[in-house]
Amino acid sequence: PHEDFLAKINAVRYAFLELGVEDGVILARTDSLGAGLTQKIPVSKTPGDLASKYNSFLETTPLGSLDDLKEGDMFIKQDGKLCKPNRLPNGLYKFREGTNFDRVVLDCVTSLQNGADLLWIETPIPHLETIASLVNAIRNEVPSAKLVYNNSPSFNWTLSFRQQAYDEMKSKGQDVSSYDRDSLMEEEYDGTPVSTLADDKIRAFQFESSQKAGIFHHLITLPTYHTASLSTDTLTKGYFGPEGMLAYVREVQRKEIRVGLDCVKHQDMAGTYIGDAHKEYFSGEAALLAGGKATP
Repeated sequence: PHEDFLAKINAVRYAFLELGVEDGVILARTDSLGAGLTQKIPVSKTPGDLASKYNSFLETTPLGSLDDLKEGDMFIKQDGKLCKPNRLPNGLYKFREGTNFDRVVLDCVTSLQNGADLLWIETPIPHLETIASLVNAIRNEVPSAKLVYNNSPSFNWTLSFRQQAYDEMKSKGQDVSSYDRDSLMEEEYDGTPVSTLADDKIRAFQFESSQKAGIFHHLITLPTYHTASLSTDTLTKGYFGPEGMLAYVREVQRKEIRVGLDCVKHQDMAGTYIGDAHKEYFSGEAALLAGGKATP
């Protein structure tokens, strides 16, 4: 419910005031277009208030009488009629199908009107037209809205954009008979026209989503988690396989040295030479150093 998050926005703003932060920026993450459940049902106090608007998106079952309720059921009154919000076995409530767009727009507009500076929005897939329609709907209510888009690693970027490229090629009458749309992630399609077009679209995604969809800023969540996971997996398979130490040298150290990465000397990054400098200052030539020319 909006009230919970608006209270957090207000708390952050007050924290800025208390700490004397004059240029603090509040980024509000709103619900995703792909979300369809809620944990709470807010209390509406007057018809048409924020809670009432939120509850209007709920999937409900009309009640003929209170006798239709089972033990533990709850009901609300909407448009003068009693109804029961549909609750799942896990206790969550469902939103009506087809309400996700209007609900997210309400989330965004409400956040901006109550102190947020930027909005973090998410869509089910990285699709320019979908993003643009969402941004335009929000700016119809708040023309100055600045939206941040998450280039999420949760998307299957390869499959999504290859399918978009496939659909575009098909709409233009190009021959796509050699492709299986549902299997375009497979390596056999690398280097094909559909994969080339898809990669071009991915390369231009940030620029075009800013130019055509009005995105103010792009971010990517946890990219280093994925890079660390992949490199660790690659190293493990090679090091404990037939390649042994070559797996590390070829895939890591050789590349570090050739691109001039400072971390090739991990002692530097760990602060070893700061400690050595401290020892030399007090002990001079008698200092027992951890680093030095002979240190690999």
